[in-house]
Amino acid sequence: MSFLWMLLITLGILQVSVMFTTIYLHRTLTHRGLEVHPALACLMHLELALFTGIVPREWVAVHRKHHHFSDEEGDPHSPYLHGLWKVFFGNFLYYRQEAANPQTVEKYTKDYKPTLIDRIPGNAYGVLSGLAIFIAMFGWGWGPAAWGFHAVAYILLNSTINSVCHMVGYRNYANLATNLKWVAWLTGGEGLHNNHHEYPTSALFAMKAGEIDPAWPVIRLMETLGLAKIKPLPMAKAA
Repeated sequence: MSFLWMLLITLGILQVSVMFTTIYLHRTLTHRGLEVHPALACLMHLELALFTGIVPREWVAVHRKHHHFSDEEGDPHSPYLHGLWKVFFGNFLYYRQEAANPQTVEKYTKDYKPTLIDRIPGNAYGVLSGLAIFIAMFGWGWGPAAWGFHAVAYILLNSTINSVCHMVGYRNYANLATNLKWVAWLTGGEGLHNNHHEYPTSALFAMKAGEIDPAWPVIRLMETLGLAKIKPLPMAKAA
């Protein structure tokens, strides 16, 4: 397989991971902006388990705590508390520290309903199966390299949202998060972070003219196919 094809496949898997993160982990599980068909939810969960190692219940707990204490004492990864560069490069460590706190997980995820994937023994180590998949596709040389690139790129994209998109960019609303359109293109709309903090339960992140939420057409397609149900949007977008 040529290097170009390996790169395109790796970037494709990365964007699928990003899209499932924003649609499934963020907009569906955390904020209940939409409901996803259980079969599709399991597929999304499986992909994230294989290629990111994320445990959804932990992710939901940490993110809900972030909203509870947004950029105030108690926020697990606010750049106003820890510094922009510390959160950008250390977001993974801040996340893991909070995710390992059983009190946080219990307090913020009382409504969490386990999927079939949650019941698979050792599913938290599914990312090693993802490594095996990369090796099977690209061999012992390029496979680990592609897996490592996916892991680092995914972590840094999330770090950008939690650090840069709280200090750099423009604001439509009176909260400390910011919007960066170029980050939105790379993160399935997550870069429209100021909008999200204003309307956290909205399944749509684009609120003003010229803003594009790449995940929104996917969500609408899911709804058309009967695989999702979108909750009412903010009045400003429902018209």
